Amino acid sequence: MSKKNTELIKNKAKDLGFTSCGISKSRHLHEEEDNFEKWLSNGYQGSMSYLERNLDKRLDPRKLVPGSKSVISLSYNYYPQKKIEQKNNFILSKYAYGKDYHNVIRKKLKKLFQFIKEKIGAVEGRVFVDSAPVHERAWAKLSGLGWIGKNSLLINEKRGSYFFLAEIICDLELDYDSPAKNRCGKCTKCIDACPTDAITSAQVINANKCISYLTIENKNQIPDELKNNLNDAIFGCDICQDVCPWNKFSKPHNEKKFIPNDELSSLKKSDWIELTEETFNRIFEGSAVKRSKYQGIIRNIKASN
Repeated sequence: MSKKNTELIKNKAKDLGFTSCGISKSRHLHEEEDNFEKWLSNGYQGSMSYLERNLDKRLDPRKLVPGSKSVISLSYNYYPQKKIEQKNNFILSKYAYGKDYHNVIRKKLKKLFQFIKEKIGAVEGRVFVDSAPVHERAWAKLSGLGWIGKNSLLINEKRGSYFFLAEIICDLELDYDSPAKNRCGKCTKCIDACPTDAITSAQVINANKCISYLTIENKNQIPDELKNNLNDAIFGCDICQDVCPWNKFSKPHNEKKFIPNDELSSLKKSDWIELTEETFNRIFEGSAVKRSKYQGIIRNIKASN
C-alpha cells in the first residue's frame, strides 16, 4: 500500500507543477546537530535570532508535527524565462522577479495535501514553505532531490539549483528515497566568486557577509567595508548560483506568476534612484521584495550606488 500511495503522491505533485518530489522517514537529524550548533555558536546567523529558537523542532519534525512518519520534500523551479537586464541597473535575485513564492507554492501544497486526504483517507500533517523551523535542505538531500553544494544550496544534477523547497510532514507511512551523491568534487567556483567572502568553507556561510542576508534579513546599515562589494545587488544575490557549472542544466520555469511585470522589467538605475514609495508599492504588490520594505530597498540602493 505504501508503494501505491507514494506513486499517487509523486504523480499528483508533478501534475501540480512541482519539479521533483522525494520522501524520507521522519526522524531526528543527528548528523546535522553538531554542525548547526557550531554554526550558531560562531554567530554566523547574524541577526536572524529565530534560527536559535526551536532547535529541537528544527532537528526532529516529530516534535513539530507529533506522530509524523514521513517528510515529503518538493522542489519548484524559478529559473526565469528571460533575465531582467543587469547592465546599467540594480540587481534583484531571480527568485524575486514575480509574485511571492510563499503564496504561490503554499496554494499548490494545500491542493496536494487535500488530494492525499481525499484519495488515501484520514491523514494528519502540515504543509511548509520556508515558514517554520524545518531543516529544508537536509530533508531534501535525504529525499534524493539533490546534494548540498559548497554554497550551502541544494543542487540537482539535472536541474541545477534555481528552485524553491517545500514540505508536507505527515503521519503517513510511505516508501523512502535514498540521498543523492554529492557531485561538487574539487570545484570551488562558488567560493572563489563570492565578492564578500561569505562562504567560509564548504557548506558554511557567514550570513554577516552574505549579500542576500545584508540586503534582505539585515535591518541595520550595511557595513562600509562591504558596500563596495555589493555589485549593484539591492535584493538578494545569485552570484554563487550563476557560476555553478550545474546550472547549465537549469531550464526556464512555466509559472506565470513568477514572470516580472513590465514596469519592473523596464526599470533602469536612474529609475531606481528616483523610486517613490508609491511606485515601489505598485510595482511590488504581492512580491517577496516587500519583505525589505521601501526603506530597506532605498538603503540598499544608497549602499550599492
